Amino acid sequence: MERIVVAIMAKAPRVGEVKTRLCPPLSPPEAAALYRGFLLDKIEQVRGLREISPAVAYTPPDGRTVFEQLAPEFTLVPQRGGDLGSRLANSFDLLLAKGYAGALAIDSDTPTLPTWHLQEASRLIARPEIDVVLGPAEDGGYYLIGLRNLHRDLFEDMAWSTARILPETIRRAEAKGLTVACVPPWFDVDTPEDLERLKASLGSVEEPLARHTRHFFRERAR
Repeated sequence: MERIVVAIMAKAPRVGEVKTRLCPPLSPPEAAALYRGFLLDKIEQVRGLREISPAVAYTPPDGRTVFEQLAPEFTLVPQRGGDLGSRLANSFDLLLAKGYAGALAIDSDTPTLPTWHLQEASRLIARPEIDVVLGPAEDGGYYLIGLRNLHRDLFEDMAWSTARILPETIRRAEAKGLTVACVPPWFDVDTPEDLERLKASLGSVEEPLARHTRHFFRERAR
């Protein structure tokens, strides 16, 4: 298999800067602690993938030291750009310039995502006949995107945080003649309703998946 890099799109878990849509019911310090748990779970998950190179695309620029501590063996690249589209495109540009056959950019808000989804996505993007791999999010976006070559027009002038992201990305890719493959959908945690769903779902998720997220809820219940 050709070497693939899997990059977590991550923010430094600082109070008042992450998961603000979960406040309330969480306080800003709780939201930061929860997001730190999400990051630790995702780092562990990526670390366990086979035949990939792990990476973190981080923001803000001064957050590098945080990820040097949380993910010391991961390649670190800064997110650059004014919106999510430009940050994604520029992260792919930096990663693919390192000579990888393909790259996956994955979110940090899916602590219960089955590891198989990521392993399958890395297997698919390693195939030369596949140009784009998507992991659909249930809200109409995507929790991962994989590319073998940078196609900036998949990220430009997009209505981010809307249900139009996934279908528009597929439409643009197919209009360019690109071959698209998808792995199964999953839910990410952005709203209080998502938070309740996450809590309810943890009982049916096998350990050690999401162990840091579980720890957050156990500590909060005390």
